[in-house]
Amino acid sequence: MSDRFNDGMKTRRTVLGDAHVNRAEAAKTPFDAPFQTLITEGAWGTVWTSDKITLRERSMLTLALLAATGNFEEIAMHIRATANTGASKDDVMEAMMHVAIYAGVPKANHAIKIAKATYAEMEAAND
Repeated sequence: MSDRFNDGMKTRRTVLGDAHVNRAEAAKTPFDAPFQTLITEGAWGTVWTSDKITLRERSMLTLALLAATGNFEEIAMHIRATANTGASKDDVMEAMMHVAIYAGVPKANHAIKIAKATYAEMEAAND
């Protein structure tokens, strides 16, 4: 694999955790392997690996963009990742407030519902 892939996999594991990445890797098939390589090199090996902004800031941006574009299916995964990126609940709410103003209250509201449920699951798992 390329250096970008290896860097991406390291960052992906840092942000999402080994358990998540191990499940994704175990589920990978020859059909979706090219897509997995693309996101590992592109998203994780380029964007997330850049040192221009912190993982905390990148986490907030990612959550805001997912909510603003209505890509709600990845909100929970990225809320769970905040445990590794340093983005606090307050940070996430600030991002959602921006979503409400610049992309629409319904999108922010839906993302907040997902965030609340995910935080509750995370807290229950830690009890």
